[in-house]
Amino acid sequence: MSERATLAVAMITKNAGPRFAEALASVSWADQVVILDSGSTDDTLEIAKAAGAVVHASKAWPGFGPQRQAAQKLVTCDWLLWLDSDEVVTKELQHSINHLLTNADPNYAYSINRLTDFFGRFIRHSGWYPDRVVRLYATNRFHYDDALVHEKVLVSKDKVRPLSGDLLHYTADDFHDYMAKSLRYSNDWAKQKHAKGKRTTVVGILGHSLASFLKKYLIQRGFLDGKHGLLLAFQSSHYVFNKYLALWILNRQD
Repeated sequence: MSERATLAVAMITKNAGPRFAEALASVSWADQVVILDSGSTDDTLEIAKAAGAVVHASKAWPGFGPQRQAAQKLVTCDWLLWLDSDEVVTKELQHSINHLLTNADPNYAYSINRLTDFFGRFIRHSGWYPDRVVRLYATNRFHYDDALVHEKVLVSKDKVRPLSGDLLHYTADDFHDYMAKSLRYSNDWAKQKHAKGKRTTVVGILGHSLASFLKKYLIQRGFLDGKHGLLLAFQSSHYVFNKYLALWILNRQD
């Protein structure tokens, strides 16, 4: 039998939230857990240290992509699994990862299917499932891009292989935190697009918002997720509205 490659789990945090301890417990089998925190004021650091994680702090917030790059430089294991503080690795996914590490090909990155809970219901339509995200790769082979938000691993599609087992994503345990995160993403997206010269109008704000609702609820069959699907479609529309409103405000400041 091949020797198992070592695995690190990396997380970037700030006031990690109610699922953090559960997230850490779900990867207690990893060889290393690295936390890069950007100014938590709650018990995030204490929870991480109690779980045996290696904790580092950054003074400034450079954006999601650069922060992930910084965290990756702290990893000392062969392979790297990325986990958010509101995500939990299932036993099936754990088994798939451990099996892979006994004969892993470092020339490939691996995608994981994320199953998201939206205020008490796992969403299986609405464009949220299946939701494959690249999260596992050889530490010295791949890394994230420089995007401030909606960052991605720099790897071509033909170099990505799927893993079995779901990654449970509890994105909406707390309404206040959920909305704060949504606004932060909206602002980061607007800054990023504005820097690249993107512009919008009032008509564009309204049009993109309406299109988002129709896509989420009808085209992506959000109606099959019941009342949660309807609320999710409205929330998606609200998020898009905020993104384009923030961009419009930046445009006017030129």
